[in-house]
Amino acid sequence: MIAVFYDGKCGLCRREISHYQRIAPEGIFDWIDITVNPEPFESRGFTVPEGLKALHVLDDSAAMRKGVAAFAVIWRQLPAFWPMLALMLRIPLVLPLAEKIYAAFAAWRFKKLGYDQCQF
Repeated sequence: MIAVFYDGKCGLCRREISHYQRIAPEGIFDWIDITVNPEPFESRGFTVPEGLKALHVLDDSAAMRKGVAAFAVIWRQLPAFWPMLALMLRIPLVLPLAEKIYAAFAAWRFKKLGYDQCQF
């Protein structure tokens, strides 16, 4: 089972995860909103602020993936064009560019939601 640790208080994150939940095959993912249930994430040595800064996925090999790499784990399991999107990340320069864009967006989102002001 692939564990997906996401921020359920973020409207955009919640909508995206909801979409993935609708199209994902049964029995592959365990969707964990860390704002409601942080224990499974924290028990792996991570903090809630770390989880709120970027999407995290515990893959089938028990490796924690973060950011774009986490999305790729999800996309590989979804139907239609999603696995092709994950494959596109193997094209030279695509992954580093996608990581930079995601990191900038994630930092902006973290600040916009006021998480940088929270005491966790």
